[in-house]
Amino acid sequence: MSVLFSGWEVIDDAGLVPETRSRGVYTMYHGTSITSARVIIANGFKQSTDGMLGMGVYVSHRVVLQLHVRVGRVKRIDKDNHPMQKTWHSHGYDTAWVPPNIGLLAVRSGLEEDCVFDPKRVNW
Repeated sequence: MSVLFSGWEVIDDAGLVPETRSRGVYTMYHGTSITSARVIIANGFKQSTDGMLGMGVYVSHRVVLQLHVRVGRVKRIDKDNHPMQKTWHSHGYDTAWVPPNIGLLAVRSGLEEDCVFDPKRVNW
């Protein structure tokens, strides 16, 4: 399904496998409200102040806004209360990644969760 919003195309890619644009740059998405999407389009991304994976820009392979993300060094967070769940960036990682369907209490949907620390790594 495809929907046009303020000159942007929103696409539902439910069954697609993530693909890379170039080495280490993936097409990913940021889920948000229409109001927040307008603010992001006008002003760019800002880090969340907190979240399951700490500060950063949270992205996913599911569609709302299509993004180009330079993921850099990625830390896999694959269990509840992981010792680096919110401190991964201070250990030299650029992105934290929660794989899909691993049973984390914090991600009840079973969807993949990604968090990019530096908003400059996220573009559309």
